[in-house]
Amino acid sequence: MLAAARHEAIVSAVQRERVVRVSDLAQQLGVSLMTVRRDIELLEEGGRLERIHGGAKLPGDVSTHEPGFELKSTQLTAEKRAIALAAAGLVHEGMAVGFSAGTTTWALAKELVNGPRITVVTNSVRIADVFHHASPGPARFASTVILIGGERTPSDALVGPIATAALRQLHLDVLFLGVHGMDADAGFTTPNLLEAETDRAFVTAARKVVVLADHTKWGLQGISTIAALDEADEVISDARLGADAQRILGERVGKVRIAA
Repeated sequence: MLAAARHEAIVSAVQRERVVRVSDLAQQLGVSLMTVRRDIELLEEGGRLERIHGGAKLPGDVSTHEPGFELKSTQLTAEKRAIALAAAGLVHEGMAVGFSAGTTTWALAKELVNGPRITVVTNSVRIADVFHHASPGPARFASTVILIGGERTPSDALVGPIATAALRQLHLDVLFLGVHGMDADAGFTTPNLLEAETDRAFVTAARKVVVLADHTKWGLQGISTIAALDEADEVISDARLGADAQRILGERVGKVRIAA
């Protein structure tokens, strides 16, 4: 593909998604990461987009764009399932388990529907539906699902004062936290202010916090911080997480696990 055609394809992707990642563009265009980075630099010089760590976004666009659940659920499915399989081993009979909204926590829910009998606490309509529509079996009927109420977001999370107030009354053995981004300075972030508040209440309610985040989340910053890196007990990511990210997380987080 000629450079001019690549540039138009990159700009179109940014206009469509508002935030795009270098790795995704390289795969879509069939070129190297270095080629995409050079193209983004040229396009930034022309004022057509703005570079961010690991990708590009619309010029002047703050990190408040929240992709819908349907789009996110079709991306990086193999990586998310690997992370989910690794996380499933942390869940045992009788636990009170929190699931924040997200497509990786949703993947974990699908691995647990026929697993140990637990109490599920979630603000995700999709995760609640996973347990509700599971094939009939002892685990489905023995497990209890508590869906926290609130205002619905594009990612099908229920957030806001009602959700936050309910979580403040609960105690969780473990929380599986999905995030929009993770960064050395900003920590774990989300583009939704109300969701950040609700997720912070989740973190406070949990004895153990496990962040589930694929490699593309590193370097992304949402507008609001959920928690600092050192507030997580464990991060589970996939094998494409960069060496620098692994080093920084290893220094700040209790444990970093790379899913095969």
